[in-house]
Parts: sequence; C-alpha cells; structure tokens
Amino acid sequence: MKDFEVIGFDIDGTLYPAWRLNIRVLPYVIRHLPFFLHYRKVRKILHRTAPCPDLYEYQARLLALEMNITVADARELLRVYIYDGLKPFFEKIRPFSHVAETIRAFKAAGYKIVLLSDFPPEQKGAMWGIPGSCDMMLGTEQIGALKPSKYPFGIMAMALDVAPSKILYVGNSIKYDIKAARNAGMSTAYLLPWWKRLLHIRCPLADISFGTYRQLQKIVLE
Repeated sequence: MKDFEVIGFDIDGTLYPAWRLNIRVLPYVIRHLPFFLHYRKVRKILHRTAPCPDLYEYQARLLALEMNITVADARELLRVYIYDGLKPFFEKIRPFSHVAETIRAFKAAGYKIVLLSDFPPEQKGAMWGIPGSCDMMLGTEQIGALKPSKYPFGIMAMALDVAPSKILYVGNSIKYDIKAARNAGMSTAYLLPWWKRLLHIRCPLADISFGTYRQLQKIVLE
C-alpha cells in the first residue's frame, strides 16, 4: 500500500448507500416518468459510446431524437430534471459510516484524494465536508466518456501527473468501477454489498474487498 500515491473514489453507491437516494428520488421520478424512461435509454447508449469531444451535447442530441424534440429543448430538460432537479435530493443523504473520517485519514497520511463519478461531483453539494479533503474532483461527462470506459481513468491519472499503477480506485460496481479501473492499469478496492459481507464473498477481481470504511482504513494504513 505504501506504493500508492493517489486514492480515488466513486461517489454514488460508494460514499453513500444508493438505496437512501433511491427512496428520496422515487416520487420525483414517478412524476416525470416519461422523461426518465427516455433518459435511461440515452444513458445506456452513452455507457457504450467511445470518448467524444462534447458528451453533454451528444447526450442532448440523443435525447432529442429519442423524444422527437429540438436539441435546445433536450438541453433544457436535462438541466431542469437532471443537473438542477436532482441536486436537492443529495442535501440530506447520509454517507456510509466513517467515510469522511477515512478520507481525512488518507489525506493526513500523504495520499492525494480524487473523486471520479459519472455525474458531476459538484451536483452533490457539500458531501459531508469531503470536497475540502480532495485534490481533484472529476465528472466523466465533462471528460467525454462514461464508465466503464477506461478513458476517464486515464485522464484522471494524466491530470494528477501520476502513473495509473500508483492509484487505488475505490468503488461499489464490479463493471463500472473495478473492471474499468483495472483496465486502466489501476489497483482497486471493492465495497462489498451487505449480502456478500454476510456470506463472506470477496471480489476476485479487486485487490481489496472491504465491508466498512474503518476496515478499508486499516488495510491501507496499517
């Protein structure tokens, strides 16, 4: 672990339980269900899309085709329902236990801390004070490719001026976090879901499998 210089984190489902957000956002999604059904189809395409210069614009154009509306209207719907509309739901979401403590401990130990998420990190607001401990926060949409593309991971390493082999990436998705980061040459730490913790099932693809952030802290620092 002493060979690492950077510890990167996914956000959604990794720093907080996804179910807590899903419960809060469900009535909102139901109220705007036709839009979210179209949006879901577009995101599935984007997850399979090669890096492009302006993913936001490409997303708007795909949504416009899907909904048979103008690109300008699609941009506005994305702003209203996704980028602005979802912001309030993050304000009272509680993180996993000891998340902020663990990140501060890593920072104090000399590691650079970075967030890399498929949605804009700034959309999450104060995030329990974590941004103050971060050296960098990146959204894959701004970079131009969503996970599981290895492209955003490579851009993250280049932006930090660190070799991918010096980065440990922490995530909760085997496909979008663990496999993608491994394909980019990084080491990985997998947050086990409760049922895998209960059955003591580790992730063979990850260098670290952990159930709590205190456990991750101990593995990395001790």
